[in-house]
Amino acid sequence: MIKVDTMTLEELKEFMVVQGEKSFRGEQVYKWIFQKGVKDFSHMTDLSVELRRKLQNTASFTYLKPIEIKRDEYDGSQKFLFELEDKNKIESVALKDQDRITLCVSTQVGCRMGCAFCATAKIGFIRDLTAGEIVRQVIEVNEHLATNSEKVTNIVFMGMGEPLDNYHNVVKAIEIITDEMGLGYSHRKVTVSTSGVIDRIDELFKLKKQVNLAVSLNATTDDIRSAIMPINKKFNIEKLMKKLKSLPIQKRKRITIEYVMIKGVNDTLDDAKRLVRLLNGLPIKLNLIVYNDGGNENYRAPDEQTVLSFQKYLLDKHITAFIRKSLGKNIEGACGQLYAKYNKGVQYGY
Repeated sequence: MIKVDTMTLEELKEFMVVQGEKSFRGEQVYKWIFQKGVKDFSHMTDLSVELRRKLQNTASFTYLKPIEIKRDEYDGSQKFLFELEDKNKIESVALKDQDRITLCVSTQVGCRMGCAFCATAKIGFIRDLTAGEIVRQVIEVNEHLATNSEKVTNIVFMGMGEPLDNYHNVVKAIEIITDEMGLGYSHRKVTVSTSGVIDRIDELFKLKKQVNLAVSLNATTDDIRSAIMPINKKFNIEKLMKKLKSLPIQKRKRITIEYVMIKGVNDTLDDAKRLVRLLNGLPIKLNLIVYNDGGNENYRAPDEQTVLSFQKYLLDKHITAFIRKSLGKNIEGACGQLYAKYNKGVQYGY
């Protein structure tokens, strides 16, 4: 059976025509799914009884089963472990910062990028998520938050998986999320993060609604970046910087550079100096992320003074550098940690 919530509005309209119906019926179904959160054709009351029965026999919905929801009592952030229909599991994290709730969604079960500091890398790559499974994370979390009169305000494709490695489904999900007749989020509230899959970045910037881009840099030399991020062997720092500097950045928009600070690996003054040279001339903001212990037992977070000194050097050189708040630290906030708890003893492939 085809999953109706994996389709964009145009695809759903075409599907209805194939079913022998008028295309506007697809628009009606689309609104029921994404604006009203309906997951049962029998509840779509502006469709004929005959059409509802037909749809029940030819189509179905994507289901995510919440296995565990953990709440950080300190900052209110919540982590969700969902079971997919094939029994695989994914994580979503709702990071709360005052009135802002940023949902970090997964795009794959596991990941093939193999970053040394990442808990998801230990899983290896299992499969891509469908557009419906990506969008459904937003819907399910919003339904949960609604019980406390809250809603996701921002969406980041920064959970399990490399978004640009699942480009087709991610783009479809973005279209549904930013469609006024879909979930209705502004493209300014959506960010796609990549480890540096530069052959897909150009395509991302050709989208009708240009979402925000975040790039995980995490090192200032190829030796170190290749050691902690194997993708650097294919797309090294020079290639990555050249690509970023060639992008048609809209006025008042900036690329977010993510820099996970790991003790004794990439946190020295020399690293800060190289970072200034690399980012010179780019419209960016830099997020310094203190390593979240749990991704790799061989890595540790630098002390607070090291992080502050690193930031000060950057600020003195006119680099907009923020120390990102460590939200969700008490709920195993790093993606892959909660998954691992439910998959102990499982042998993962790479």
